[in-house]
Amino acid sequence: MNYRWVFKETLDEHAVNRLNHELHIPQAIARVLVGRGMTSVDDVVHFFEPDLGALHDPFLMDDMEAAVERIERALDQQELIWIHGDYDVDGTSSTAMMLHFLKELGARADYHIPSRMDEGFGFTPLSVERAREAGATIIITVDVGITAVKAVERATELGIDVIICDHHQAAEGLPEAAAVLDPIKPGCDYPFKDLAACGVAFKLLQALSLRRGRPELALTYLDFVAIASAADIAPLSGENRILSHFGLLYLNSKPRPGLKGLIDCAGLTVGQINNSSIIFGLAPRINAAGRLGDPRRAVEMMVQEDEIIAFRIAQELEHDNRLRRAIDEETFEEAEHEAAAILSNGNVRSLVLHRQGWHAGVIGIVASRLVERFHLPSIMLTSIDGIAKGSARSIKDFDIHSALKQCEDLLIEYGGHKHAAGLSLREEHIAELRFRLDEIARDHLTKDEIMAEIAIDTELSLNELSPSFFKYLSKFAPYGYSNHRPVFFSRNVVSANGVKIVGNNHLKFRAIQKNFAIDAIGFNLGHKINECSHGKPFSVVYTLEENLFNGTTTPQLRIKDIRPE
Repeated sequence: MNYRWVFKETLDEHAVNRLNHELHIPQAIARVLVGRGMTSVDDVVHFFEPDLGALHDPFLMDDMEAAVERIERALDQQELIWIHGDYDVDGTSSTAMMLHFLKELGARADYHIPSRMDEGFGFTPLSVERAREAGATIIITVDVGITAVKAVERATELGIDVIICDHHQAAEGLPEAAAVLDPIKPGCDYPFKDLAACGVAFKLLQALSLRRGRPELALTYLDFVAIASAADIAPLSGENRILSHFGLLYLNSKPRPGLKGLIDCAGLTVGQINNSSIIFGLAPRINAAGRLGDPRRAVEMMVQEDEIIAFRIAQELEHDNRLRRAIDEETFEEAEHEAAAILSNGNVRSLVLHRQGWHAGVIGIVASRLVERFHLPSIMLTSIDGIAKGSARSIKDFDIHSALKQCEDLLIEYGGHKHAAGLSLREEHIAELRFRLDEIARDHLTKDEIMAEIAIDTELSLNELSPSFFKYLSKFAPYGYSNHRPVFFSRNVVSANGVKIVGNNHLKFRAIQKNFAIDAIGFNLGHKINECSHGKPFSVVYTLEENLFNGTTTPQLRIKDIRPE
């Protein structure tokens, strides 16, 4: 893939110099901070030193008072509280957290996670019937519900109150529930809009804890929020950064029994777990529960107090995840072949692929891989009982949820975010969806925008790399969506001692600029070997990381792209 190199616009150099002078921050680090909108000393202090005291009052969220009052009444009267979640990491983590917390308060509580294969996505009238049969008088939805008008109407008919905890976009009309907690719903003035569903559910826990005079109680559940926020690619800025920072501290200091086995199965080390560990280690295994079987297994594992039982469930999920990877690879190869054929026939700006035999549990993953491979909005569809169901994923400059909204007359249901959504439609409408989506993409995406970009924070001379530089660089963690590792650019670099191709097409060499040398590795960049060999100068875009080898940690460049000078 070819990349556009996008440099930050001209910075406020006065702000850069002020941070450098007043906080003794290295100039290049100050430039990164200012480029990311942190121009004052207070901005930087709040960013570098997350503070639980800076969390917003949960009662600022619309309907929070009503939600707390109804749950307190259910607790007092020992009503059965039914939690309805979703089968992905955000949904199962939110369910496990809510279930564990309510039981800690002495509640009678149970839960349901719909099967991806049999029930599909969302809170439905069928879900309400399940709750009624169990004897529930109150339902709390997590990660679903904001568009569930019919389900809430059915609950009302049956005398069941519904509290919705969601973070998705609302449809035209809100469900008439007892409370709707969603920071992005129309009319909600909650200051931070980018919470994952688990973050919204946490605000309810926080409100209940505050009402009971035990504010510290909710904080012990931040490990769930850190896992869900990372897995759901929630922006790690503002309140999410605080929640994730302290959630990772809990996860790395004393992981709960229900997560220890999962951490072992993923080959992770307690004390070194970060957002990448969650995204590539924990999350796929939690997701495997719902992709290839009963999603309740993930909840049962996470709330389990017996480490042995939790480890056995984790081993099941490990087995399913390996099977999922095999199905994923086969499906991706088929989808990649179809996509390449479509792209060879013309100037296409989106992909809509459908095959009846594709496994519903992996098409979301494959859609994401198609976006990485072709950098186009992509929809993967399979068929269940004559209905095409699938997942949509998008690129930075294209709002896939908005595009689906423009095609909603073709859809049975849809929901999601700007960059990811789920949908279902009749098979006979797929061709029209493909045509319309591509028209929308053509109207909104320029040729430049369908070329993948690398956003560069600042230019850096390699001789600026010092212990002080790395100390301040480490304060940018936790990394994640909207808080990526800083990306640097250096020019007139040469390689020393030969360039090697190692592993599966990875470049490895010693980079030298003005007599300063540092190790460098470029994953999947073997095709660039001629651009950085034989003493030819080149420019390089990279992040900085620490490489642990034989017990010794050394800094290295992780190259993203290379261009000859």
